Amino acid sequence: MAIWLCRAGKHGEYEQRFLDEDRVYLTWEGLNRDVQGPNTRAELGKLLRQVYPNASKGRITQNTGQIWAFAKRMAPGDWVILPSKLKPAIHIGEITGGYVFEPNATDPFYHHRTVKWLETDIPRSNFDQDLLYSLGAFTAICGVKRNDAEKRIRAMANNGWKSAGIPKPQGLIDSGEDEKEVAEGSLDLEQLARDQIAKLIATKYKGHGMAMLVEAVLASQGYTTYRSPEGPDKGIDILAAPGPLGFGQPRIAVQVKSGDSAIDRPTLDQLIGTMQNVQAHQGLLVSWGGFKSSVDKEKATQFFRVRLWDQQDLIEQILANYEKLPESLRADLPLKRIWTIAEADETVGED
Repeated sequence: MAIWLCRAGKHGEYEQRFLDEDRVYLTWEGLNRDVQGPNTRAELGKLLRQVYPNASKGRITQNTGQIWAFAKRMAPGDWVILPSKLKPAIHIGEITGGYVFEPNATDPFYHHRTVKWLETDIPRSNFDQDLLYSLGAFTAICGVKRNDAEKRIRAMANNGWKSAGIPKPQGLIDSGEDEKEVAEGSLDLEQLARDQIAKLIATKYKGHGMAMLVEAVLASQGYTTYRSPEGPDKGIDILAAPGPLGFGQPRIAVQVKSGDSAIDRPTLDQLIGTMQNVQAHQGLLVSWGGFKSSVDKEKATQFFRVRLWDQQDLIEQILANYEKLPESLRADLPLKRIWTIAEADETVGED
């Protein structure tokens, strides 16, 4: 059985629909044509040139391969990987149905396959770095084969969706046509860099060390802080407030979770309750493993009381305040700002 990478729009704008409806869609705008009808790739390419007459030959060729995979090669029992654009997480499901074309659907949801989601919100940090590399293509759809990826990802399912410790094969296993774009360098280099930073932070700042890191970020922003000693913290790791003595407002109560698993609603409720005990105005909940959907749904109702930081948010805060962090911390996290060429969008119709 194969494993496929599938993206939910250029910016992840369709991700929640994929998850809520137990489907993966082929989100090419304006493609109101049955793409399973053509019997060859050449015929499919001809159809795409009719739909997108202004597209370059290279784009048509690239998109033909992706659409052919969705309509012709995916099969029930295959797995599909959906990297989130909204959080540092990955969703994995099993394809349960064949290709479906709905000509009367709302654009761009004409084409879909049904999926049973096996696990959602798996932290990206649970995956070995070379597997994240294989998941870093800008293409919307491609097979994932590099470095025995299928065997290793399926083994994660039997290990709590964490790395099963299967060593990467010596040398590079030929990934074939499916990962051509990855091999040619069409990669999300920014995300891959964030993944490397996340791996380093997870190594250097385990357990109570994560609270020390969050405290340093808050101090760099002008807060005076108090950090609870290592051990039971009664729901509060850090207290923070503006001013040289910390007597300013807002008063913030911070809870830091450094584990690899996404946290659920009770942890948020605990923080909100504890805020009252320490007379805090607002709360900050930091979870390295991210948040379950039950917590995400509370973002609006708790907007004026609590902020949620996952590992992506924490890394953004570190980068924004890096020069103000203590020298010892910067020595542990040696980072350098670089500039690179932005990748052009090579997908016609896919938004």
